[in-house]
Amino acid sequence: MKKAVILTGGKQYLVHEGETLNVELVKADGNTATFEPLMVIDGDNIQIGAPTVAKAKVTAEIIEADKQADKVTAIRYKAKKRVHKVRGHRQHQTILKITKIA
Repeated sequence: MKKAVILTGGKQYLVHEGETLNVELVKADGNTATFEPLMVIDGDNIQIGAPTVAKAKVTAEIIEADKQADKVTAIRYKAKKRVHKVRGHRQHQTILKITKIA
């Protein structure tokens, strides 16, 4: 089974073919996205890139784009000082299905 390490949204993900994962928003044309892998694992054969593996490509199908994650709430509170601040944030996400590691 082939595995690869890809970089998107400032994070690295270990992926294999057929896997579905949530990543930060990916700007891509059409319904597919391609990534240059940092490392490719094929059984006992391991290729490490500097910084990416030459002539290797990971193709992913975009299942759902611009989906929002759950809200993260940040609260600032100081007792007896009348300071109370609540902020919320919802990160935009893309759901990808890895179709091919070549």
